[in-house]
Amino acid sequence: MSFFRFAIVCAFAATPFFAMAAAEAEQPAPPAPVEEKPAPYDLKLQRFAEILGSVHYLRNLCAKHDASWRQAMGSLLEEETKGEPKRAAQLTAAFNRGYRSFAATYARCTQQAVNAENRYRAEGATLAAEITARFGN
Repeated sequence: MSFFRFAIVCAFAATPFFAMAAAEAEQPAPPAPVEEKPAPYDLKLQRFAEILGSVHYLRNLCAKHDASWRQAMGSLLEEETKGEPKRAAQLTAAFNRGYRSFAATYARCTQQAVNAENRYRAEGATLAAEITARFGN
């Protein structure tokens, strides 16, 4: 390489253009997305959603056309999962798990189904009271 070419390369290497290009090439990768920390009551809320699904199935099995439990789940999702699709999916899965567990057990209304509904409603009321008393605004 001739001295002339060497001088031109050195002159360009010292310019801000090459410095910026080198700096851009050396930038670290953007940080990995931070996993959102679950709320301290999420496990109880998932259990509550599962109870809502169970009671929804049992009420429709025994009392026919009671959509209030499904509407309660819709309200829960609306209030608790704004902008959090992963959390919404977890609560929906819990609701569906509760619904399907009783759908696999009871095909018609029996006294055991009525008793199960009463127990689940009581557990749901207890959970709702605990969550709101401890974590409510």
